[in-house]
Amino acid sequence: MLSSQLHTAPDGKPFTIVTLNNSQGMQVQVMDWGATWLSCRFPVEETVREVLLGCAQPQDYLNQQAYLGATVGRYANRIAGAQIEQQNGPINLTPNQGTHQLHGGPDSFDQRRWDIIYQTIKSVTFRLISPNGDNGYPGNLQVDVTYTLTDTNKVDIRYQATVDRGCPVNMTNHAYFNLDGVNHDSREHRLYINSDTFLPVDSEGIPNADLTPVAGLSMDFRQPKTLSQDFLQDKFQQQVSGYDHAYLLSEECRNGDKAAALLWSSDNKVKMSVFTTKPALQLYSGNFLSGTPSRDGGSYGNYAGIALESEFLPDSPNHPEWPQPSCWLTPGETYRSLTVYQFESVTG
Repeated sequence: MLSSQLHTAPDGKPFTIVTLNNSQGMQVQVMDWGATWLSCRFPVEETVREVLLGCAQPQDYLNQQAYLGATVGRYANRIAGAQIEQQNGPINLTPNQGTHQLHGGPDSFDQRRWDIIYQTIKSVTFRLISPNGDNGYPGNLQVDVTYTLTDTNKVDIRYQATVDRGCPVNMTNHAYFNLDGVNHDSREHRLYINSDTFLPVDSEGIPNADLTPVAGLSMDFRQPKTLSQDFLQDKFQQQVSGYDHAYLLSEECRNGDKAAALLWSSDNKVKMSVFTTKPALQLYSGNFLSGTPSRDGGSYGNYAGIALESEFLPDSPNHPEWPQPSCWLTPGETYRSLTVYQFESVTG
């Protein structure tokens, strides 16, 4: 554990950085502010690649709106009109994207101090208490997120939460990946997503149609292809300047055993597999990353990294008809979810 004494967080205390190592020479860094995934260094041939977008210093994470590596909640993605309709009347949330709520609202989990409650050389658990009324959400929520780096080069992220009043919960990590290890256009990565349907959205990222088959559209990643191949080729992408859509995953990969997505570096030397127990993945091609502080002290350009966020579908509290488990957590239940990012060197 390392405290950054040179700079302090908004609460006046130092940022605490935790380094995880495995026997294969891989290294992961996370910090308590935002329970943020800072770094992911993966050995490739005779070098080590940084495959995660991040900032040069911990305090730089305070000056970006891209949610780089952050733990996001209570509800990841968007809720239309910052309102949840329910039988007992609407729940009014705090908006932070125009009239909508994005990633739990303003100054949410990504901008708070999490307590470190457990740590080993390969694992760390962070805890946050979110009070009743936090950004409009009902009930007191306790949430833990555990990062584990395995000797098979898996970054295992587990979430566990409880509430004392019924509330929708949708935790995710907002990591951006560039498997080339350099700051350039990531749309040359090849991508596979095990999904037959996606959610169209309007220009504000709000779902505006039913789940739609990917067949015959630029949205189809059932066969690996580069993101650049069909980039901006239809109205679905043009609405949001690229890919920024949720895919409902095939049933066969919703238990975390079968890969939901595969991503290859443009030089085909690194492969990343994504496993999750969540029903959907949000693909974001970094359409608005320009100006985000970068690891080299400069700034990233648009499309510098790719996000694959495990989640419930956006605006799910207002769409109980969608074919996925309920996103509502009730007292006495425990919210659990798992997402794993596994890295491999590609040979031959």
